Amino acid sequence: MSFLSFNHVSKKYEGTSTEALYAVNDANIEIEQGELVVFVGPSGCGKSTILRMIAGLEDISSGDIHLDGKIINDFEVDQRDIAMVFQDYALYPHMSVKENIIFGLKNQKTDKEIISEKLKESSKLLELNHYLDRLPKNLSGGQRQRVALARALVKEPKVFLLDEPLSNLDAKLRVQTRKMIASLHEKLKATMIYVTHDQVEAMTLGNKIVVMNKGEIQQVDRPEEIYLKPKNIFVASFIGTPSMNLFKVILQDDFTTNIGHTTIDLEDYKDALKEYLGKEVILGIRPEDIELENVASTQGIKANHVEFLGSENLLYFSSEQGDFIVKLQESRKLDKESIYNVSFKADKLHFFDLQNEQRINN
Repeated sequence: MSFLSFNHVSKKYEGTSTEALYAVNDANIEIEQGELVVFVGPSGCGKSTILRMIAGLEDISSGDIHLDGKIINDFEVDQRDIAMVFQDYALYPHMSVKENIIFGLKNQKTDKEIISEKLKESSKLLELNHYLDRLPKNLSGGQRQRVALARALVKEPKVFLLDEPLSNLDAKLRVQTRKMIASLHEKLKATMIYVTHDQVEAMTLGNKIVVMNKGEIQQVDRPEEIYLKPKNIFVASFIGTPSMNLFKVILQDDFTTNIGHTTIDLEDYKDALKEYLGKEVILGIRPEDIELENVASTQGIKANHVEFLGSENLLYFSSEQGDFIVKLQESRKLDKESIYNVSFKADKLHFFDLQNEQRINN
């Protein structure tokens, strides 16, 4: 049995209409001990509600949450052996860093020697030794977040819950703190549940990613599988920057299709697509999997817009089947007036059913 699991868990709120509003609908998740699992999705998708139900801050409408072999639905917050790190740090402003870190242990009347040892270990691990006597107002955002992590760390909980812990940090601090959390997880081998709307955090931190939308789990998988084999159109368009290009196309009887002037041979996908011949499907391809060739021919196309990002260029095009973006690794700005032939890497195509939006090809 997994260390932490959701078994058909739902959270609903009674709305003004006859239909209940589901913040989380029929969630089923298996989390192994020592995993760092990232829940990611847009605002309002239910990811923070999942975290709050694990912590005991939200009641469960139906289903069961299992932790370490026990159903914890009715456990009080302090019975769950869980530590939570919040987006806004939640530090006591009148207490020093040291006092904030050991506050919970003192409340539990933990032995002074144990408190001292845990303070020493956590402050060393999170590089807080030089800040123990400072007040939170005299710390940077990154330092405050490390204090919040140290306070969670000294509890030695069964599960760490991290609710958008990097949201209040600037871009540079986010990268630094992200690396620190990854390193902390590697050293502790602790079970961590991390919630974010940021797909970069999800892809770089998670052993496993749970993608959510509108209260429902869309896909649970390793980061590379999420990126390379998105289960449906939502995951395909949500994960990846820029998003996957999606085209509505008709599959011809000879297993080809057209996007603009480009004919795409789909022979390699024959088995998966044979039931869709003559029908419309959604074809997806990542921006980095489209190739461009400079041509003088009038049959080529020009970019509508070019963005130079230093090590790469983003080129924006239009076609009869829709707009699309191409990402090229090029450290000079490409000319907007250039004319290109467009080709799609044959082994990088994704196909989705037009009706249910689920992935067709494996």
